Amino acid sequence: MANENPEEILKLARGFMESRILLTGAELNLFTLLQNRSMTAHEIAAQFGMTIRPLEILLDALTAMGMLTKEEGFYHCGPPVSTFLAADAPDTVLPMVLHLAHLWPRWAELTRIVRNDEKSPKQSNGSGDAQELQAFIGAMHVIARSRASEIVAAVKPEAVKQLLDVGGASGTYTIAFLRAVNGMKATLFDQPGVMEMARERLAQEGLLDRVTLVCGDFYRDGLPPGHDLAFVSAIIHQNSPEQNRDLYRKIFRALIPGGRIVIRDHIMDENRAAPKEGAVFAVNMLVATDKGATYTYDEIRTGLEQAGFHRIELLRRGEHMDGLVEAFKP
Repeated sequence: MANENPEEILKLARGFMESRILLTGAELNLFTLLQNRSMTAHEIAAQFGMTIRPLEILLDALTAMGMLTKEEGFYHCGPPVSTFLAADAPDTVLPMVLHLAHLWPRWAELTRIVRNDEKSPKQSNGSGDAQELQAFIGAMHVIARSRASEIVAAVKPEAVKQLLDVGGASGTYTIAFLRAVNGMKATLFDQPGVMEMARERLAQEGLLDRVTLVCGDFYRDGLPPGHDLAFVSAIIHQNSPEQNRDLYRKIFRALIPGGRIVIRDHIMDENRAAPKEGAVFAVNMLVATDKGATYTYDEIRTGLEQAGFHRIELLRRGEHMDGLVEAFKP
């Protein structure tokens, strides 16, 4: 427990310091720069046109944190850190770290938001500029790739012929579904800025011929019809209950009779204090969106019922945004 003694409370309060150091190292791409060579602070400063003093302080702090090594004035980033933070590493989590860096200014506004319920002009349901969007989509891939096969197995998609991946980003879950069921076809629906990322990833996986890419905005546009499964992954937390109900109704119309919707997201306990990740993520939605939140199963079920769905079931509650709710169109 964080409140067992003062030092634990202070450790929690100081946590932002090391976090900010890591985020800055990622934004400067130091872990990629130093993965294959060792450089002095002066060499790094000259390459980027930086002032030596602040850079050297940052490098030494990253070394103290175990993110870099330093020998005779030369800094280096080797495994395992480079395995996860170099941009070109197969298992890199750098896109997620950069996405978290983009969230930093919004989180700095938390006290003001809670006190005044005023949103920053930067806040919206969108994903910001092109750089921020790329980091966001990359972050979603980092999250999804480690759990997609498990989630797909829990959905039991063996009889599915036509999948609709709503807000499917770069296609991580679409790929997992198509790998699981050989005869399945899919429609990936997302905004135009995301579609080329999806096209590239699907082509790399050799699956582009089984996927129809449809550009659109599910807040304004209808969804393509004729599907027997609609997968809604990490979408509902960015919406108000009313926005989710409207989305469910669009999905209802996109499904054939007997088709089903599966929602993946945080599923909160009735007291909303668990799971912990969901409670903290609700704060992220408070600072990053206009009306987003994390929802209980009863709230999700109510929205689905209002949209016309029945046979609603909580497939798994989950701890890490891996809860699943299923419902059917009559």
